[in-house]
Amino acid sequence: MVNRASVRQQIMKPGNKKKPKLGTGKRFKDLASKLKKKGAKDPKALAAYIGRRKYGPKKFAKLSAKGQKKRRS
Repeated sequence: MVNRASVRQQIMKPGNKKKPKLGTGKRFKDLASKLKKKGAKDPKALAAYIGRRKYGPKKFAKLSAKGQKKRRS
């Protein structure tokens, strides 16, 4: 059985860091590198698939366009 104290300890662990801001591309790169370490054939495609499932096609397309604008600049 899980009690509040054990859940609170898990949440308050010093290893919990904030994620990078959405739309910077850092989260995508981190996920792709993690998938590559696990042996994915095409980690960027898999990361994009996961992102579309998590955020939905519309929002993920906006994030992708935002990332490509930054890359071109």
